Amino acid sequence: MQNWKLNNTIPQQQQQLPILREVDVVVVGGGSAGVAAATTCGRNGLSTVMIEKYGFCGGSAVAGMSGTICGMYMASDNIADEPEQVVFGFTEEFRQALADKGGVTEPQRYGKTYTVTHDPLVWREVADDFLEDAGVETLFHTAVDGVVMDGDNYCGVVVESNAGKSVILAKRIIDASGDAAVIARAGGEYFFGDNGVIQNPSMFFRFGGVDMEQYLEYYGEDTICPPKMTAKILELNASGEYNLPRHKIWIFPTTRPGELMVNATRLAGQDGRVLNVIDPVDFTEAEVFGRRQVRDYAKFLNHFVPGCENAYVVDTGVEVGIRQTRSIEGVSKLSNDHVVECHKDQDGICRTPWPIELHSGTAPKLHWLLNDYYDVPYNTLVPKVGENIIVAGRCLSAEHEALASARVTAQTFEYGHAAGTACVLSLKDDKPLRQLQGREVAAQMKLAGSAL
Repeated sequence: MQNWKLNNTIPQQQQQLPILREVDVVVVGGGSAGVAAATTCGRNGLSTVMIEKYGFCGGSAVAGMSGTICGMYMASDNIADEPEQVVFGFTEEFRQALADKGGVTEPQRYGKTYTVTHDPLVWREVADDFLEDAGVETLFHTAVDGVVMDGDNYCGVVVESNAGKSVILAKRIIDASGDAAVIARAGGEYFFGDNGVIQNPSMFFRFGGVDMEQYLEYYGEDTICPPKMTAKILELNASGEYNLPRHKIWIFPTTRPGELMVNATRLAGQDGRVLNVIDPVDFTEAEVFGRRQVRDYAKFLNHFVPGCENAYVVDTGVEVGIRQTRSIEGVSKLSNDHVVECHKDQDGICRTPWPIELHSGTAPKLHWLLNDYYDVPYNTLVPKVGENIIVAGRCLSAEHEALASARVTAQTFEYGHAAGTACVLSLKDDKPLRQLQGREVAAQMKLAGSAL
């Protein structure tokens, strides 16, 4: 191990850094994928450290306030049917733990399928409990700053906090950053969406003080807005009285009395460009104008939606809701056709019944997968080049429209479950991650409750 060195993206004067920990696994990112991955590793006896840039877990679900666990239920034209759940495993275990604390709603109609809305504070607490019970060491307020490499072997990460820079050495790394932060810092291959065009971020907000009886009488049970609301937004935009860039909006009752979680904004650059929040200039613009757009939609709801006359903005996300940034170049790539055709894969590690939900342009595009689902192959989590590393979460290898289906929370929980399981098998059998078969990983996931 004497030839360990920091990746050359780290300045020479910073290459002598203290070693903070030496562990079996380091997980970068504490969102749904990271929590699932770290918990799985810890429960299986691996010494595990998880680093998270915020002071709480949750990622886009909590910091971004996306607020729903999408992707658990089958879609159908016969929406009167009871919800048919097809994703279980870690996803269901976490949902049940939320339910035990009163932190998640019953299934709510979302077009041709269902979703559930969670309480972001309870989400944090459940994640804390899972990680602590699994023996995971969590380091909040800590971010990845560089990578320790030995040729193509990933050997650890450089982390930075208010205490300074240090190194965590690990036998395996799980990049659950959502942005492929470890892969990118090591010079690994990645891409952005469709030739650089990626999905819009959104600023989610919670809206309190709603008369729910009046609101539901007007809006209905479907969380996708009724045509009359879309027509009103278009009318107001045409009159010049309002400038609401998205006219199909989604509103979800939460676990709290008189509160709604609103997914309404559409954020593009003020010059019309597509925002990529990897760039802090774009990230800042999205935050500032996102908060302003929230006020515009809140004003619209106050003036035109019954039950919302006296409602108020409770909070916006700590950050904008991020749907897409970097995707790795993986051993396998989830294709658009794979999704549309509901392809089943013998090396699948997760079922996905969620539609292609593409947020690009003036209105979201929905392509429903009716009464069916597809499998996400294991090798979409494994980078083409690089040993001892696997990704979990929305940075898996997927084409643009495929990712618009595969990125949602029920699936990212299961990607983390798969990545953690792969690390357990890899270390137990002294076998490279890329030599594992997805069916081996899936067999262990099934023992833990996943449906595959």
